[in-house]
Amino acid sequence: MRCERREFIKLISAAAAKVFLSGESLLAMSGTSDVDKKVAEKYPRRTLGRTGERISIITFGGIVVKNAEPEHAARVVAEAVEKGINYFDVAPRYGDAEEKLGPALKPYRDNVLLACKTWKRDRKEAEEELHRSLKRLQTDHFDVYQLHGIRYVEKDVKTALGKGGAMEAILEAKKQGLVRYIGFSAHSSEAALTAMREFDFDTIMYPVSFVTHYANNFESEVLAEAKKRKMGIIGIKAMAKQRWQGEEGRERWPKCWYEPIGERELARKALSWTLSQGVSTAVPPGEESLYKMAVELAPGCKLPTNDELSELKDIAGKCEALFSI
Repeated sequence: MRCERREFIKLISAAAAKVFLSGESLLAMSGTSDVDKKVAEKYPRRTLGRTGERISIITFGGIVVKNAEPEHAARVVAEAVEKGINYFDVAPRYGDAEEKLGPALKPYRDNVLLACKTWKRDRKEAEEELHRSLKRLQTDHFDVYQLHGIRYVEKDVKTALGKGGAMEAILEAKKQGLVRYIGFSAHSSEAALTAMREFDFDTIMYPVSFVTHYANNFESEVLAEAKKRKMGIIGIKAMAKQRWQGEEGRERWPKCWYEPIGERELARKALSWTLSQGVSTAVPPGEESLYKMAVELAPGCKLPTNDELSELKDIAGKCEALFSI
């Protein structure tokens, strides 16, 4: 017996509500073209807030190719694109990552989104850094350009958004077609909330980690505000445990300033938690092996069970949170 159209819609809606957002079932319902579906089938995608852009649920962080030989960087980037990763993020402060990522990404630039950042807070220096990054990355525009690492309200937010601040350079670059969307990354709830209230940003990069959540509910107020504004949310530190407690492990993970989650099953649970918080994408640690593990695990992530949430809470209670409110 065939369902009536109204009953069919109800069934589809109910099914969609039960499926974790990274699942293939929702991709099939996305209404994309046949070409888009073939790409999406390779890797799950979500909408980057009000930008409307569809991006992979795992981001390729430029630190992955920091200090890599050019041939190796090209191979890693090619593999990422082949798998369906289409969101790449980098910054001038990531050593030589821009110089390595630019040539490697150039063959695929028209089919991916590239995000970059500036640590500068005044107009002149931000403008110089933006153009330097464009040159290093061998591109004529950035899809997302962000204020990098805002932490203090006066020193970072007020200065960057005030007269003669970095935002003037970014807005001018947008007028010139050098920047499509504007965002920021932050490690302070006070700075993030102030920034959102004083400028209409398109995206936010922010720690969305089970450890900081159970330690001090670090992300809740910020994510609520970002969602209210329909911003694209880029979750960072999903696979972070705590600050290094000693020298053990530092040699294994030299690109991490914190102790990452290297255990496969815990990494899956950590990613599941982050991806269930309404983020558009998650950024794994910059170590190549950890990034590749995240790429492999993320498509199979589901809403954490009550038992898994209890386990994560217990683990968080034994860790020193990276950030405080």
